[in-house]
Amino acid sequence: MSERLFDTFTRLCEIPSETGHEREVADWIRVQLESFGLEVTEDDSAERADAASGNLICRIPGRSEEWVSFFAHMDTVPHSEPIKVVLADGVFRSAGETILGADNKAAVAVLMELAANARTEQPACGLELVFTVAEEEGLRGARELDVSALKAPFGYVFDHATPIGEIITAAPTYNKVVAEFEGIEAHSGIRPEVGRSAIEAAAAAVGRMELGRLDEETTANVGVVEGGTASNVVAGYCKLVCEARSLDEEKVAAATGTLVDACTWAATESGCDVDIDVWEVFRRYRIPPSAQSLKVARGALEACGHAPREVATGGGSDANALILQGYEALLLANGTEANHTPAESVGAARLVENVAICDALAAGVAAG
Repeated sequence: MSERLFDTFTRLCEIPSETGHEREVADWIRVQLESFGLEVTEDDSAERADAASGNLICRIPGRSEEWVSFFAHMDTVPHSEPIKVVLADGVFRSAGETILGADNKAAVAVLMELAANARTEQPACGLELVFTVAEEEGLRGARELDVSALKAPFGYVFDHATPIGEIITAAPTYNKVVAEFEGIEAHSGIRPEVGRSAIEAAAAAVGRMELGRLDEETTANVGVVEGGTASNVVAGYCKLVCEARSLDEEKVAAATGTLVDACTWAATESGCDVDIDVWEVFRRYRIPPSAQSLKVARGALEACGHAPREVATGGGSDANALILQGYEALLLANGTEANHTPAESVGAARLVENVAICDALAAGVAAG
């Protein structure tokens, strides 16, 4: 069974599926699940989620009438070359200078293995396997998922690149700020004094911002600066792409306001115009200690030999979008490492462990 799981993971990683281009991998997943004799449905979210496919849902009846849902996203961040997977010393890595795609195809492979195993042994409870699209850019697939159609009262998202055993009980609100500065172009060697540099304005804005880790639950960053046309032209345009995150709503609002205020001040001081857009990419949550999903997760991890560790994260996942819709979802670590980088990896044993944890979660749900 491990060999099948490893082959599935390798194949999944080598199918390109950058956000917005999920069709090929979605079709492959569907064909495989249907070859197991399972029914797969695709929702109508593709257009709204700006994806090439809708979310896929596969239901597997269990020995009990209870249900649990498992979520994994099919898309990856962009990569510059085709992915080629190598397994060496028990660890999967990319053979090239690109991502591996374990985020989140390690979880997709685990869900596929659950489906394959169900052909010979019915799971302890019903399984709802949900494969989402466009997670990497705003959790768009999960946002568009009709959670009211799910049979399971709660579920698990296997999408946190930390050691197995971590249960993520809090995640932040993430606000994105895009500021577009407009100045006046001029020849920098002949009439620079008539120009108004949009790059200078943007630089002044960045210099006035509070960035990095602001406190234990709040961060701010400028991730993109782009503008200008040539070294001999006073730049007439420059764009900043910024973000603020916090587990506390007042703090994220304050950090976002600081970014906006810095851009407004810099534009005024530099004689430029600025257009600022602010939007919420995802919203914070805290899992209550009494949540049934948390109780079952603690028991399942302990049954599989892992000490449960409840932690907060600075990142987001489909859990943010699901919880915002009123659905109880718990984010679990899946043992992957260095996601979104050429150093991304996952131990083969971690894939096997995640299958066992899913089985234990199903058993815990069945037991009530």
